[in-house]
Amino acid sequence: MKLTRRDFLKWASLSAVGAVACDIFREGEMIIQSPARMPEDLVTGRDNWYATLCGQCPEKESILVRVMEGRAKKVRGNPLYPTNQGKQSVRCEAGLQALYHPDRLAGPVARVGRRGSGQFQQIGWDTAMNTLLAQMRSNQPDAMLMITEPLRGHLGMVASKFVGAYGGRHMAFEPLDQTVLRGAVKQVFNQNTLPDFDIENTRYLLSFGADFLSTWVSPVRYARGYGEFRSNIGKERGSHVHADPRYSLTAASADQWIPISPGMEGVLALSMAYVIIDEGLADPGVAGAMTGGAGASVLDDFKPESVVSSDSPLYIGIPERIRGEDASELIRRIAREFATTGPSLAIGGGEAGAHTNGSFNLSAVFALNYLVGSVGKRPGEGGIVFNPAPPIEGIPATSPTGSVTDWLGVSDDLQNGRINLILVRGANPLHGLPPGSRFQESLNAGNPFVVSFSSFMDDTSLMADLVLPERIYLEDWSDDIPEPGPGFQIVGMQQPVVNPLPDLDPRSFPDLLLTLSQDLGLDDGLPNTFRDVLRQGAQQLFDLNRGSIQAATFEAFWNTMLQQGGWWDSDRVSTDSPPDPPSLAELAQQPSERRLPSFRAQDVDSRFFYLVPFLSNSLLDGRGAHLPWLQAAPDPLTTVTWQTWVEINPRDADEFGLKEGDVIRLISTEDHIEAVVYSHPAVPPGVLSVPIGQGHATGIRYATRGNAQRGSNPISILATEVDSETGGLAWAATRVRIQSTGRSVRVSKFEGLVPAFPIGPRAEDVVQVTRG
Repeated sequence: MKLTRRDFLKWASLSAVGAVACDIFREGEMIIQSPARMPEDLVTGRDNWYATLCGQCPEKESILVRVMEGRAKKVRGNPLYPTNQGKQSVRCEAGLQALYHPDRLAGPVARVGRRGSGQFQQIGWDTAMNTLLAQMRSNQPDAMLMITEPLRGHLGMVASKFVGAYGGRHMAFEPLDQTVLRGAVKQVFNQNTLPDFDIENTRYLLSFGADFLSTWVSPVRYARGYGEFRSNIGKERGSHVHADPRYSLTAASADQWIPISPGMEGVLALSMAYVIIDEGLADPGVAGAMTGGAGASVLDDFKPESVVSSDSPLYIGIPERIRGEDASELIRRIAREFATTGPSLAIGGGEAGAHTNGSFNLSAVFALNYLVGSVGKRPGEGGIVFNPAPPIEGIPATSPTGSVTDWLGVSDDLQNGRINLILVRGANPLHGLPPGSRFQESLNAGNPFVVSFSSFMDDTSLMADLVLPERIYLEDWSDDIPEPGPGFQIVGMQQPVVNPLPDLDPRSFPDLLLTLSQDLGLDDGLPNTFRDVLRQGAQQLFDLNRGSIQAATFEAFWNTMLQQGGWWDSDRVSTDSPPDPPSLAELAQQPSERRLPSFRAQDVDSRFFYLVPFLSNSLLDGRGAHLPWLQAAPDPLTTVTWQTWVEINPRDADEFGLKEGDVIRLISTEDHIEAVVYSHPAVPPGVLSVPIGQGHATGIRYATRGNAQRGSNPISILATEVDSETGGLAWAATRVRIQSTGRSVRVSKFEGLVPAFPIGPRAEDVVQVTRG
């Protein structure tokens, strides 16, 4: 009898075979153990630790999972893995609750009511697969769209081959996309993957907008490196200055926080560049190349005295004096320290890139690194470290996401019947796209057949025609090429550490794609199971005969790779030389609409506030809202849990007669949301900060309150403004007005009744009044 991939898919549902455990308690080594020696129904009281990857956040830290008698009990960081080195986030811990969540789908379900009604009936896997196959066979290939989270490694390769062989389209989605960041990295450093920002080995750090200690790009790696950066054991303690209109966790950790007006980070960066060049603190050859030989005169408009003047069109909105120091002298002092305290590093992202001038801001920030010789360094030297190509041929190390401009194109295609089939996995566009994208309206109008590969009924799954539950990452195989990497070649491995519970029947997403590929007669050139795809890639690593694993046979290599959580070679670094530095003259001479931010607001005579959304430290963009540990994890600064709050300056609160716990409406040109007032003296007047993560549709426990929403989703009121160069969403370019609802609730916070209050300098000496 000829075996098919569907046969393998059925057999794979019976067991998570092939996992390799490790003994983490022996000094300097991990000892391989076989789970076959301990049947799951044998109660011995002995535990095993398995190395795998965390799938709760994009960083994909390597973790060790404690398994006892077939049940995952505890998660901790993998001390061997180069990127996180034994550290992990609170989100990793909550992965256990995803595994044993009471609302996990037991099997496939099909919609029986109207779209979005939440009415589904359970069906078998054969029926589900045949339904999907029928849709794919009857559909025009170019009318199929696959939407996923950003995929790297072999999973990205399998998805790409499947979509390419079928003839459809694949778009990666994340709500606060990194389109502008990637565009600036390409423009300034000529790199297609994000470089490593070597904070650990830097002595002076300038950061603009990027909350890298909380949620930006790779926070666990950055936070671990930041701890070393701040240590004074055997070295001088590093200095850190952060510019941001929001008092974030990163701002609170810095030596100096500059409460800049939203979208003015690029002007501040060029002002510092002016000082460095004007005072001869940069290499003359580099300064000449960046200014066309004209020197600091090309940046005359950005002199510190000009950008701190409220009469200047380039006014950055900081107070005239900060902690007793003149604002212009503050800029000059920081620029001098940055240029003379090497190695130095300037990074930008987050809010700084989330404006209509986001590309200008980030390009100006990254250009500072050329002036201090911090570009193209080797690992361990500090500064900007380029990452090498992956060691395995054909697997992606990066996954660019679709910009909001791309999603507007998708909506047009839906409206005009050019998309008839949508496959969604690991993405929730109905919660994460702004209303101006018209995605939900277009989905209803175009009425495509929607298939969601998800173990939970999130906002997008509720709109699906067919929901196919996939395995939680702790039950499945995968791998990853970290982005950003540590500056050398690395591959992380994910292995199943437990089997699904007996009453659940999820299937592996990549195995489903391989099965569909064979049933459709597509030529993907891949093995029958995703585990075999991974072993094929591991064989290439074995054949290299280098790196962190030395083994006589491939099986020994494979077991060791699973045991230690991956493979890496610290000697294989990027060979790319730093490109020619960017032209500061061209940046400075850009038209004002590219240099300065613009904001969407209602054209009425009202008091407006700048809206600064931010990712929840625990829920991120909302992907963890169904996990009670994450809902209950207090925000690092406000300690608020389970709610959507709005951070407002006490003077603004007093002006509107608001106190902590009052429920207010935030009204934009698109819609309105409600949030609970949290009076915060470190919030600049005229600015409101609201966390993203709540406000989900009904249907899943903990993310909602029965049949009601829990909190609000600030993305639902964002104006669809875009970066002028890349088309990325300018998610910080919305202004709102506020309105009291007349209701009050108790703020759920660890502080209890104690309000936030300033310590040290008066609040008015630290923050600046910024009027909308």
